[in-house]
Amino acid sequence: MKNKMKLLFLLLSGSLAMYSCDSAEKSAEQQEAQVEETDTTPAVKAPDFNADSAYQFVAKQVAFGPRVPNTPPHQATGDWIISKLKENGADVKVQSFQMRAYDGTMLNLRNIIASYNPDAANRVMLAAHWDTRPYADKDAKDPKKPIDGANDGGSGVGILLEIARTINQAQQKPDIGVDLIFFDGEDYGQPDNSGLPYKDDTWCLGSQYWSKNMHTPNYKAQFGILLDMVGAANAKYAREGTSMEYAKDVVDKVWKAGNKLGYSDYFKYINSPGIIDDHHYVNTIAGIRMIDIIEYNLNSADGDYFGPYHHRHADSMSIISKNSLKAVGQTVLHVVYNE
Repeated sequence: MKNKMKLLFLLLSGSLAMYSCDSAEKSAEQQEAQVEETDTTPAVKAPDFNADSAYQFVAKQVAFGPRVPNTPPHQATGDWIISKLKENGADVKVQSFQMRAYDGTMLNLRNIIASYNPDAANRVMLAAHWDTRPYADKDAKDPKKPIDGANDGGSGVGILLEIARTINQAQQKPDIGVDLIFFDGEDYGQPDNSGLPYKDDTWCLGSQYWSKNMHTPNYKAQFGILLDMVGAANAKYAREGTSMEYAKDVVDKVWKAGNKLGYSDYFKYINSPGIIDDHHYVNTIAGIRMIDIIEYNLNSADGDYFGPYHHRHADSMSIISKNSLKAVGQTVLHVVYNE
């Protein structure tokens, strides 16, 4: 997924150049002012998103240990996610499947799908990946050991679980159907230093499988929102290139909501290069327009798109912020309740 950003960037360079020019021409203040454009439709007030609860959901995942496929912590975490979703009133389906990793390892994987208002024709899809990287391949120390993945995996799952709890307990339910999809096998992609010939499509195995084998025949959603690495302190979420290419109107909708709710420090009117993440396959294979809310390192001296904890042992609970979880969770709830 993420380490292959440059390949997708080359494919999207023409459209991304247009976005970059647009950013250069308009200051952040001008773009943020667009949020205040006349919209006379009264907003539906979404339930409050409990960041303390979301934080505990992240901590619980980390407590299981690294969620690397074919390991006991991975099995235990998947079982726990399923139990929490059922406990919170969701209609739960599990896709169990096998896919071969870049190094020949056969991975036993599970996509977990939780649906609310399953009979509704109008649906929104929210997603995150629940596995973690099997190595800290960007770390100078212990690069062959797996990471905690508190942010890279854990944060998106924690927010989705809290959204499930919130919808279940809320007196007012969303008017639409909501599907929460927990993709597996996202982070087992080929390392840059693997010594093996480069292979395509080694990242995002769960979303590739789901996009070809959707949990419901002819499944349709109005749009999707992917949450990946959304919980670090002082995180900034830029308008990522693949999202802008396939679903700019959805990006606009989410960024407008985040800014109106007071989270302008997080949802920045800045464009970033396209990356290969789960949303890439949902867009290109499943044909469902999906955006990615993902941290973008605005001030990286070494050019690391994702920041200093990415695929390193620093990706632990020490970097997780309740404020960041709140900003994303409340924004996504607002979007869902206003569909």
